[in-house]
Amino acid sequence: MSFRNFAATGLIASLLWSASAVAEPAPDLDTPERINILVTFGDDECPEAQGDEIVVCAQRPESERYRIPPELRESEEEQSGEQSWSSVVASHDEAARPGRPGSCSVVGTFGFTGCQAAIMRQWFDERRTEQ
Repeated sequence: MSFRNFAATGLIASLLWSASAVAEPAPDLDTPERINILVTFGDDECPEAQGDEIVVCAQRPESERYRIPPELRESEEEQSGEQSWSSVVASHDEAARPGRPGSCSVVGTFGFTGCQAAIMRQWFDERRTEQ
């Protein structure tokens, strides 16, 4: 038996096997056609299921109707460590400084040009902490 005949036989066998696997019907599952998941507030009633439908309702107080859902609100831990926007911008600026021109580093274009500015920033920071 030559290699071509062997390969052709293998190809035909694999095609027949895959065709038989595809021909099997999927098992018939009794799943509902629609599932409604709703949140109702205050005295709102949950709608009734129609036919093959499943309705799931969560009841919340009326005071929560126009609020951001609790799972999406900021946690207390995040609020206690809040920083001002200026300090957030300053920290981002410091993190990005080594890759920019004028950074006083070997990284970035013209990195050596910012050494005098870095010395001045350091001097002002030291003076600020002394007072």
